[in-house]
Amino acid sequence: MFLYPLEFEPIYKSKIWGGDNLERIYNRDLPGRNIGESWELAAHPHGTSIIASGPHKGLTLPELIEKNPELILGKKIRYESQQAFPLLIKFIDANDRLSVQVHPDNAYARRVENEYGKTEMWYILEAKAGAKLIYGLKEGTTESTLARAIENSQLELYLNEIEVKKGDIFFIPAGTVHAIGEGILLAEIQQNSDTTYRLYDWDRKGEDGTGRELHIEKALAVIDFNKKINPTHSRPLTIKDDGYTRVFLAACPYFVTEKINTKNGYRLNPAGERFYILINLTGEGDIIYDNKNYQLYPGKTYFLPAGLEKVQISGRVEFLLTYIPGSKEEVINSLIQSGLTQEDINTLAGMDNWDK
Repeated sequence: MFLYPLEFEPIYKSKIWGGDNLERIYNRDLPGRNIGESWELAAHPHGTSIIASGPHKGLTLPELIEKNPELILGKKIRYESQQAFPLLIKFIDANDRLSVQVHPDNAYARRVENEYGKTEMWYILEAKAGAKLIYGLKEGTTESTLARAIENSQLELYLNEIEVKKGDIFFIPAGTVHAIGEGILLAEIQQNSDTTYRLYDWDRKGEDGTGRELHIEKALAVIDFNKKINPTHSRPLTIKDDGYTRVFLAACPYFVTEKINTKNGYRLNPAGERFYILINLTGEGDIIYDNKNYQLYPGKTYFLPAGLEKVQISGRVEFLLTYIPGSKEEVINSLIQSGLTQEDINTLAGMDNWDK
């Protein structure tokens, strides 16, 4: 099978809270004015990515995987069916605030919704001055306290609100109450799930004039009231090299995400082990593979199949790089070999999620 860096047609989702920042910032040709989400890479019943160019143009991601799962996903990835691709990558444009919500973990989601749970990470691409999001509950909040607050329309008293800026990251384990505020554009790396339980939607009306559905009982059942959330953004770990800087943003059982800032290039060698997902943030350059150039510019997403070898990234660019880890030990050993200490590693977002 001939392989190359793959780009996909974006899957745009109109939302009551959406905007047009993907057009303004990334020069996208949007199908409407209230585009809240762009699914950049997906293999889900609610949206499946289609290859945009090259010999495999027109194939869906699951169709490509079916041709040779190991060559596309890698030896590290267990493949069960077309619904088993592990990740979903989105851009979210919050022109208005999203609902206060929570996602279930794997055990609950598989039992009740027949899909993955949803642990996710946000990278703030743009944020207007003073923009805020909700990240977790205030310390000491119990299930009975929260249920009473919801019944009395006092939920907001128990929510952690945090001001954000471009470049901030937030790791959001399943069971964490959260909401994206007005004026934020972000990249979301998440498990392959579209299950959301709404606790509160600001008394907002839908297009039909009625309030949007809430899921109080399910939400209360999946909130992790024992999880201590540090009400600040996560602190990444940085490794500097002569030609680039690697910043580890999060490492959990479901994904590892780094931010790479290049001075004169960067090399990747999937070599059959695992696939990579690259989201270019700033700067322009190229992915060079098999003597062909694949253009990088802000907002561009590529899927790099596991069967590729010796991929060269040229130019001065900054990009997110996401992949599936083999094990906790593999992640720790890699970070220690890069010069980090175990004490450093313990502070990385997601590391305490391995024991769930």
